[in-house]
Amino acid sequence: MTSSGGDMADTSLATQASGAAPKTPDKTAGATPKLAMRLTNLTKTYPGNTTPAVDNLSLDVADGEIVTLLGPSGCGKTTTLRMAAGLEVPDEGDIYFGDTAVVMTSKSLCLPPNKRDMGIVFQSYAIWPHMTVAQNVAFPLKSRKFPRSQIKDRVAHALELVGMAGYEDRPGPLLSGGQQQRVAFARALITEPRVLLLDEPFSNLDAKLRERMRIRVKRLQKELNIAFLFVTHDQVEALSLSTRIALMESGVVQQQGSPRLLYESPANEFVRDFIGKTLLFRGRVSAGDPSGRLAIALDGAKDCVVYGQTYETGGLEPGAEVYIGVRPEDVEVEPAEGDQVPPGMMEGKLDTALFVGERIEYQVAVEGQGIIDIYGERHQPIDEGRKVWLKLRAEGHTAWRSDRAHDLEDSL
Repeated sequence: MTSSGGDMADTSLATQASGAAPKTPDKTAGATPKLAMRLTNLTKTYPGNTTPAVDNLSLDVADGEIVTLLGPSGCGKTTTLRMAAGLEVPDEGDIYFGDTAVVMTSKSLCLPPNKRDMGIVFQSYAIWPHMTVAQNVAFPLKSRKFPRSQIKDRVAHALELVGMAGYEDRPGPLLSGGQQQRVAFARALITEPRVLLLDEPFSNLDAKLRERMRIRVKRLQKELNIAFLFVTHDQVEALSLSTRIALMESGVVQQQGSPRLLYESPANEFVRDFIGKTLLFRGRVSAGDPSGRLAIALDGAKDCVVYGQTYETGGLEPGAEVYIGVRPEDVEVEPAEGDQVPPGMMEGKLDTALFVGERIEYQVAVEGQGIIDIYGERHQPIDEGRKVWLKLRAEGHTAWRSDRAHDLEDSL
């Protein structure tokens, strides 16, 4: 997202601030690791809109963490990063780098980007074509009037960190996309910032290069142990790189936590449907306990009960119709042998088989369930039209009153 106010808005509050930047109370005394950045109650509404782009968002990023803002286009993740960088001014809320306030809207304080202890890598990389690699990387130090002797040593170290040593004299236009990205990382790291902000830095790379760069960035972050705030709409990037993920929709964080928490224990239907692929099986609650753990009998199967978790207050009553969220990798498919469905399995007919390389993706018609997408082993293909048995993992699923995706399709 971009601001209609441009650079003038970036510094409008900063010119009103006077005196030293106030300090926040030390809420993390004795805690490890220390907070590198804190966003508190940030709200931003763009001119001409009534709905906030970011609505009352709070987020902590600790030293050594990679925290990812994930979500669909227009969810507010880039606006949040731009407010952290000083490229947007929040309407409400505070931002701290360490214990130093850089934004306090109640006191009309908003420090410009060069007064914040951060580096930033943009989606476009912003490599200046009239400069060499060394000149691009050195630019932040020259603008801060660093001595020449320090600049040369720092540039050499930064380029070594990103695997670009020896490219100092190469002109910017002669760099590949991956090399431009690494130069952008080196330039962002040259001032040794406490926080590195990444705005979809892999989106312009091809699939294989994205994978290599994810590994490089993960190793780089471990070596430097600095905080990363990473913006992406790519789930693979978020799941593989992040210490924590904040998943956003319509300017609001729907859930934040470890990648495994969001994948295995989604807080609501949006999180369930956005993170990874979820199969929704119809069933009825046969038993439950106060903790929300449920036994669910699946529709269309005489003897197939699985166990799941509901996060609804008070749980779900026995007999309630539910949808149980199951990950495709938690379903086994095998050719049917005989007419009697084995206990704990469901019967289906294999409608379509798609070979996609590392696996085969099957579409299976199941009585009482409709068409279900299943992943199968590529070394043991099953012919289309064949009757099959489906075996769901016995537990570890989630249970819901509604099929949100189905409801949305019906409303279109």
